Amino acid sequence: MKLKLLALITGALILVHASSSAQSKHTFALGDSTFLLDGKPFQIISGEMHYPRVPREAWRARMKMARAMGLNTIGTYVFWNLHEPQKGQFDFEGNNDIVEFVKIAREEGLWVILRPSPYVCAEWEFGGYPYWLQNEKGLIVRSREPQYLKEYEAYIKEIGKRLAPYQINHGGNILMVQVENEYGFYSNDLEYMKINKKMFEDAGFDGLLYTCDPMNTMKDGHIPGLLPGINGQDNPAKVKRTVNANHDGKGPYFISEWYPAWFDWWGTPHHTVPAVKYTGKLDSVLANGISINMYMFHGGTSRGFMNGANFKDNTPYEPQVSSYDYDAPLDEAGNPTEKFMAFRGVIEKHLPKGAQLPPVPAARPTISISAIKLNRYASLEDILPVPQANPVPLTFEDIHQDYGFVLYRTTLNGAKNGVLKLKDLRDYAVVMVNGKEVGTLDRRMKQDSMQVILPAGKVTLDILVENLGRINFGKYLLQNKKGITGKVLFDGAELKGWNMYSLPFKTLTGIKYQSGTYQGDSPVLKKGTFSLQTVADTYLDMSNWGKGVVWVNGHNLGRYWRIGPQQTVYLPAEWLKKGQNEIEIFEQLSPRKDEVKAVEKPILDKLQN
Repeated sequence: MKLKLLALITGALILVHASSSAQSKHTFALGDSTFLLDGKPFQIISGEMHYPRVPREAWRARMKMARAMGLNTIGTYVFWNLHEPQKGQFDFEGNNDIVEFVKIAREEGLWVILRPSPYVCAEWEFGGYPYWLQNEKGLIVRSREPQYLKEYEAYIKEIGKRLAPYQINHGGNILMVQVENEYGFYSNDLEYMKINKKMFEDAGFDGLLYTCDPMNTMKDGHIPGLLPGINGQDNPAKVKRTVNANHDGKGPYFISEWYPAWFDWWGTPHHTVPAVKYTGKLDSVLANGISINMYMFHGGTSRGFMNGANFKDNTPYEPQVSSYDYDAPLDEAGNPTEKFMAFRGVIEKHLPKGAQLPPVPAARPTISISAIKLNRYASLEDILPVPQANPVPLTFEDIHQDYGFVLYRTTLNGAKNGVLKLKDLRDYAVVMVNGKEVGTLDRRMKQDSMQVILPAGKVTLDILVENLGRINFGKYLLQNKKGITGKVLFDGAELKGWNMYSLPFKTLTGIKYQSGTYQGDSPVLKKGTFSLQTVADTYLDMSNWGKGVVWVNGHNLGRYWRIGPQQTVYLPAEWLKKGQNEIEIFEQLSPRKDEVKAVEKPILDKLQN
């Protein structure tokens, strides 16, 4: 009994000490050449990791990995489109619980750099903007336009209400807060940047604010009085010279985005960069006392429909893959890579005397799953909701739909053939005649027309259009509506009388499946079950399928597309369970497929025709 009482008292003292330590206030300030934590020089060694790209259940494990590599700080964007998916409706639950993410970082001994600037880029849908901004009349993002500033202010105040109390000057672990994001890349309205700064302050962000821009655009994106962070530059002399020129001849010196790797988009080779190309640069930066934020330390996965896309003049539309592995030090599943170990070795050289890094946690176990049979299906016709009718096609935004698919349907007289043309298709279309697929159109390939033969009689023309990701970078942020955004012509004549069926696939609850083998020739939703005795990470091998989306136990794991380079879909252990599990697949191109397997290693580097 005495031993039990002693244990309880000891436990209580530990909890009190932990709570007191967590709430103890620190100071964080700018010195002439270094950051000052409690008045002493402090070098930020940070790695970027985004809370929605990692299962909430795995946040802590990833942060332990960060500590093991030698990081003392985690950087993260805050994603407006997740937190205000519809105007005035805020969501901070589940994987959107950014406050819990910050708290766990503190418990794991990590500081946080917060990047709530409403535009994030991040290879994320619409650069983080919620789709509904495009429905606000006259609204112009990243400008002084009043309606934009009004919506922006409401959002940033909501973020401030939740996160400002966790700034270091209020006893929390948020060291710095970033204002806007690489604005100099976009424009040069410094009055707009000053408005940003004031909005952040009014939202309660009264600690250390900073901007981030590449060296060659800093003059257009930085405003006096804020620390200028530099993106994409790791030459110590250039970093110091640029910061000095924009900060009254002083530091501290901060590389706000350091890129030891890169991301992927559909139909192009997987990007990898050997660690040896960056270890020397990291060593030089740290030796010169420069603080750094690695983009990315851990990429994770852009699940659901959250990948973005790139598009510039005279280049193709480039939607990014769901895997955000990024060839980062920590791979998509959170395992240490060769790059992790190499960077850990460099950081270890620069630790304060007597300091030691924690041991590297073991890699996560993986399992394979032999053939999973999908023996139930729901045809496209079976899952259609009540449509919206209109003489001409309506965009996703017109029908207040954010992501997923819209089926466009009209009827016309047959017994003829001609060219079907979709003006300004965004982004991918499966074309069907009387329920049978006759072809596809792909914005990436600048395809908007195809020859179609119509049988005799009344013909139903269906066009299933997928939003492959809104543009997340550059001037085309203002041209991001989805669906059929122009006219539809057949044999030169405009087609009228359309029904729009909304298929956002936010949930698959309530869908009625039937047993048996699907014999149709149009997109289909399939369902199966599989049983597990052991739960661990695995990768669904979709290389023999066509194109679509996968859900397991209700979690949308992201897109697959046989063109690659990504051929597997990462399935985290946290979303599996012992016993029976459910898998659902929406397949657009190969509707007769009914079997899938899971493998122990990802396939991220395989292109197919």
